[in-house]
Amino acid sequence: MAADAAAWLVAVATVALLVDLVGPGTAPHVAACAGAAAVAQLAVGTAWGLYRPRWVAGSAAEARGLVACAAVAAAAVSLLPLVSPSRLGPWIDWPPALPLVALGVAALAMGSARALLRGRLEARLRPRGAPTPALVLGAGSVGEHVVRRMLTDPSCRHRPVALLDDDPATHGMRIAGLKVLGGREVLAEAAARTGAGTLVLAMARADAALVRELTDHGESAGLRVLTVPTIDEILEGRSGVTDLRDVSLEDLVGRRPVETDVAAVAASVRGRRVLVTGAGGSIGSELCRQLAALGPAELILLDRDETALQSVQVSLAGHGLLDTREVVLADIRDPVALGAVFRARRPEVVFHAAALKHLPLLEQYPGEAWQTNVMGTLHVLEAAQAVDVETFVTISTDKAANPTSVLGRSKRVAERLTAHAAEATGRRYLSVRFGNVLGSRGSMVPLFRDLIAAGRPLTVTHPDATRFFMTIPEACQLVLQAGAIGGPGEVLVLDMGEPVRVLDVAERMIALSGRDVEVVFTGLRPGEKLHEELTGVGEVDERPVHPLISHTVVPPLAADDLDVRSMTNGPPPAGERRVATA
Repeated sequence: MAADAAAWLVAVATVALLVDLVGPGTAPHVAACAGAAAVAQLAVGTAWGLYRPRWVAGSAAEARGLVACAAVAAAAVSLLPLVSPSRLGPWIDWPPALPLVALGVAALAMGSARALLRGRLEARLRPRGAPTPALVLGAGSVGEHVVRRMLTDPSCRHRPVALLDDDPATHGMRIAGLKVLGGREVLAEAAARTGAGTLVLAMARADAALVRELTDHGESAGLRVLTVPTIDEILEGRSGVTDLRDVSLEDLVGRRPVETDVAAVAASVRGRRVLVTGAGGSIGSELCRQLAALGPAELILLDRDETALQSVQVSLAGHGLLDTREVVLADIRDPVALGAVFRARRPEVVFHAAALKHLPLLEQYPGEAWQTNVMGTLHVLEAAQAVDVETFVTISTDKAANPTSVLGRSKRVAERLTAHAAEATGRRYLSVRFGNVLGSRGSMVPLFRDLIAAGRPLTVTHPDATRFFMTIPEACQLVLQAGAIGGPGEVLVLDMGEPVRVLDVAERMIALSGRDVEVVFTGLRPGEKLHEELTGVGEVDERPVHPLISHTVVPPLAADDLDVRSMTNGPPPAGERRVATA
């Protein structure tokens, strides 16, 4: 307040001197004008909240508020001489334009004082010690925010020295005093010029292909590559903006920008009773976490694994007491128990994620695939139909497209059973098909991590084998979206991006570990494909609603037409009949 008052006094006096208004007869009037302007500024500023901690010191928002207050104060003071001086006093007699002309000088002085204050505050918050010089790749809003936070976080171990961006319009710009040197093509030159040892990827929604390319570029320039946390991690409080971390395998392989219609997804769940089978599994537990945030009337977690149920309850409720109604211990192989649960709880929406998924194991024990993936699905469908469930989503797999394995055939039958239930009820019973999810329990990536930690060779079936990958949260987001937009009997296929060579994943993981681990090729196992498919023969790839979700159909299959021998058949012909009755 004192600085603002002084700024107006100096501004009015300076302008008066410049236009030769100061003289023996006018000096009192100029002094009165300066005092009135200072008082008006303090009055308006106080009323506007300028002198309360309403804005960040020196921010653009505070600058706008400051100029607005100063303009109102100048206008008020310029109007005073127009009122009869006899009523206000003999000194209220100055040119009305004087405070308006002084406004620019006063605003500049007040803004400069705040900039100096902000500079002092930021100087105190600079990273301490000897932080590593870092190049920041990304000069957009995320990059700007990251740079400013890095410069004002005493605990940050990295100090930004310059920015890079592929947009030519940003080249030469300065952000927080740092220059945008160019695009990624000048990365090596920029690192040499600035002495940077780290490259920070500051992009909100970069997909895995771009992250791989930028990581390779950074490592070839001798830089350690870090990335910023995702928006979800920041919003959920799991990470701060400056919690930079090494690029993970999920960033390199599975990350995919996913845009969902949150309103449509929420509307399909909010206020309804929702049941998830396989709730303790990797997909099921993440579905439960995302569903819980959408406001269901009741979320019912069903699984046969009591330890897995406890784990998901901890993540949702903060405790693992297992004494509340949301946890249900039941096996989908038991139709009696399942029917009792559905009659007692009467869910309106069901996500059926319970399944056996290990391909080579099911090749040895096809009867288990039949009991869980086929009959278990049938039991859940029948229980759902008995209580008139409105929406039913079966979680399927890319191995159900042109199946060559017991796993694929069992899930294909599950899709067809779901389609028949939709036909019989007219309800939205549908399936969602997608490929490998990174980090799911018992999947390839955790297995590779365990082998690397043990110093054992990584086993890869074939040098050219490829698979589709997506992270669990992103896959579940699309599953929920599919559940909101899918029609009765449809199979919705998630766009998994480009397939990735398994050998590349193994080599990436070895490189990230920093260990010297051998890769051993074992050959394709029975039922395995060299390249997975997402759509089968005769299926279409139509995306009428969401760009990452295609809609197709499979022939319905009634329970009376089931045949256990279908689990050991070869690939079905286009007509599909052989899958059920060979």
